[in-house]
Amino acid sequence: MTIRLTRRSTAWFATFVVGAVLLALASSSRAPASTIALPPGAIAPSERQRMVARRIGSILEETHYRRATIDDKMSSEVFDRYLEFLDGQHSYFLASDITEFEQWRLNFDDMIHTGDIDPAYLIFARFQQRNRERMQYALSLLETEPNWTVDESFEFDRQHASWPSSATEMNELWRKRVKNDALSLMLTGKPWKDVSDVLRKRYERVLKRVDQITPEDVFENLMNAYARTFDPHSSYFSPRNSEEYRIQMSLNYEGIGASLQMVDDYVTVMNVIEGGPAAVAGTLKANDRITGVAQGHEGALTDVIGWRLDDVVQLIRGKAGTSVKLQVLPAGAGPGTPEQTLEFTRNKVTLDNQAARKEVRTITRGDRTLKVGVITVPGFYEDIAAQNAGDENYRSTTRDVRRLINELKGQGVDGLVLDLRENGGGYLPEATALTGLFIDKGPVVQLKDTTGRLEVLDDPDSGIAYDGPLAVLVDRYSASASEIFAAAIQDYHRGVILGQRTFGKGTVQNLVPLDRWSQRPVNGQLTVTIGKFYRITGESTQHHGVEPDVSLPSPIDIDEVGESSLEAALPWDRIAAVPFTSWHGDQRAPGAVPALAVAEDERAQHDPDYHWLAQEVAASEDLHGMKAVSLNLKVRQDERVREDRERLARENLRRAAKGLPALKSVEELDGTEAPDIILAQSAQIMADMITGVHPVPAHVPPRQTVRREDSTPEHPVPQVER
Repeated sequence: MTIRLTRRSTAWFATFVVGAVLLALASSSRAPASTIALPPGAIAPSERQRMVARRIGSILEETHYRRATIDDKMSSEVFDRYLEFLDGQHSYFLASDITEFEQWRLNFDDMIHTGDIDPAYLIFARFQQRNRERMQYALSLLETEPNWTVDESFEFDRQHASWPSSATEMNELWRKRVKNDALSLMLTGKPWKDVSDVLRKRYERVLKRVDQITPEDVFENLMNAYARTFDPHSSYFSPRNSEEYRIQMSLNYEGIGASLQMVDDYVTVMNVIEGGPAAVAGTLKANDRITGVAQGHEGALTDVIGWRLDDVVQLIRGKAGTSVKLQVLPAGAGPGTPEQTLEFTRNKVTLDNQAARKEVRTITRGDRTLKVGVITVPGFYEDIAAQNAGDENYRSTTRDVRRLINELKGQGVDGLVLDLRENGGGYLPEATALTGLFIDKGPVVQLKDTTGRLEVLDDPDSGIAYDGPLAVLVDRYSASASEIFAAAIQDYHRGVILGQRTFGKGTVQNLVPLDRWSQRPVNGQLTVTIGKFYRITGESTQHHGVEPDVSLPSPIDIDEVGESSLEAALPWDRIAAVPFTSWHGDQRAPGAVPALAVAEDERAQHDPDYHWLAQEVAASEDLHGMKAVSLNLKVRQDERVREDRERLARENLRRAAKGLPALKSVEELDGTEAPDIILAQSAQIMADMITGVHPVPAHVPPRQTVRREDSTPEHPVPQVER
């Protein structure tokens, strides 16, 4: 999670930030000495980027939890990571390119210390050249329809493959890659002419995007190669992405309120955000295509067809109260259709769809009807700027959840499920504050800095917002602040944890602006891992995550997702526990949790939805294990028919068990929305908690779910105009 220093901050965090700023200022006086000649027209680093690179190098060395030095050993690691960032599938660079780049393997330490980062830009120039060559070759292959009867395969997972040793080998790789792209379209029933037209436009767009890459794009990639070598959660954000980060944390921005995405060469409206200026005006619709943007009532229109999405977004955003004009080609309009000019007054847009929300589920048990409240928490957010400005109605996760709890109480709910699936974390203070809604007082989490100093963060407010039955639903994507909250609820015996083992991110990041005087991140910002957090029992969640009390199936592969799968992740460890008093209720009484697990197992054996989900997960695992696909059209068609037949059979088996009519085709299946079976099961478990379950029989072994004593790990798109 990210620490902010405006509220409930700690002394050692503040010390780290002051030190980081001082180091940044001191390091800016060192002058670079470039000796690399970049190709004509190649992207080159600016003097500002050279200066920022030196600052980043100093901050990482002096404030990161590892206290590592960027030396020759780390230089080699950064070099490898940078190449993987550029060509992780080993499909652009030739082996001879990599051999040529080897001369700089041990120079990446000197580069960031001096700001002489030109070798990295030279490597990128070669990547850009190879990218153009590949797209041009791909386009040339579309002149002739492939032979679909040849028995050959395409290895699509090349992460561990060698770089092609020659142009001939590279061409063969791309021949198969293009053939696979085409075959995927052929499987939809398109004739070769339509397939080649679609791919030609696709490859031409990629070719255009290659030339729209900016120096800031290259710089951000390079700086992240350094940051991620320290650990997976230290990152550099460019000035533009710093603003995106702020929006995600505050859930608001100033603009017109539209979610945008590139479709062909057009910036296309995916949806209009409720409550924003565009929604209020009612003139902008989904699938409208933006062809021009003008500033103010009298401003001249700038044609934006073919522009980068983020560049168009920056033109549309602006200060509340100012106006912007859009030239729009209406959805579905053909070539030559007159364009419309729409004018909007920008305003504050709130992203309520990314905030906490509630629902009530009804469960029948015998002659009793139970109401189970569900609060979904997508992230741990807080509008810091609004809070600092004295806005009494500023948004935060805790404030929103408290309001939703009061609304659910008014609806007479009997129990509460907090859904933290896919919640990757956010602000640490919100994790402690949210925990405080469910416990009266006491420690929530322990923090340790790189010197070994420990600090315990307590529930910041006395009192309890909700004291009824509580369950917390998590999955492998639940991370960081989510894990702090889930672990505290589990350790206090305040509630029951449901779902899948969590991500295992037990580190703390601090946000360090890279600007000396500006309020805006004109030089970007750095998130640096400056500490680790521990449960009040002393265990780290790093790698291990939080184990559920009652396990539920999930399509997420634990071996592929999670801290333990990330390179350079910090290790697991344990420290001393701190005193705390368990919850006085009986939700975690001896035998209660194993009884819930047994009851869930018994219910699952007779639940057609549960069986369907288990079968879907098994089928997904089979497909996930594939590393290559056939390029024989008949073979792929037969595979598609078999997969569709199996999908339809699984669905109809589920429907038959529920007394629903069978579907006749996979097209009908694609038109239906899959039920949220995990949430439904969680509501059933909550019903068990409300009504009570029998203790586990002596002959039934309880599940081993909560603790491990070993120290070995087990096995943050559409872009919003904002």
